Amino acid sequence: MDEPPRDPAPPLPEGAEVRLIRDCSVPFYRMLYDTVGAPYVWWLRRTMPDHQLAGLLRDQRVSIHVLYMNDEPAGFYELDSTTWPVVNLSYFGLMPHVVGMRMGYAFLRHAVDAVWRGGARAMTVNTCTADHPRALPTYRRAGFHVVRQVREEWNVPRRLGLQIPDALRL
Repeated sequence: MDEPPRDPAPPLPEGAEVRLIRDCSVPFYRMLYDTVGAPYVWWLRRTMPDHQLAGLLRDQRVSIHVLYMNDEPAGFYELDSTTWPVVNLSYFGLMPHVVGMRMGYAFLRHAVDAVWRGGARAMTVNTCTADHPRALPTYRRAGFHVVRQVREEWNVPRRLGLQIPDALRL
């Protein structure tokens, strides 16, 4: 995405707010990552040692934003500005208990609008076939464009206990 969306972002539902989490702890991050990502086979950060993850979370170029519904975590996004002025939406998602409540687009637009307000010149995101079926259409609706497609094969460690959907098995 190389320009901000032209249309106004929809509001988050009543009782929802997004908070920037300063000094995000490793256990809190792992809870967010695991809860949001398990249905979509997010596994890379699960294999990252705590000390390495703590270093990433301390990096001032990385920010964690949590969606709260009635003061309970309901999703999160992670922004990576290491390639400033290009910002990458490293992770984005909702917790299973709010999926289907039609707040994904408003939450995504919160992330997109925050990046553009911060002065970025471009924003990137990666998605895959393991993501929610509405992920790619939602990213496109927010203004992202497909730049390339890459075929990847993952060797997800069994010790992580993730359920790999049959459609993703070779």
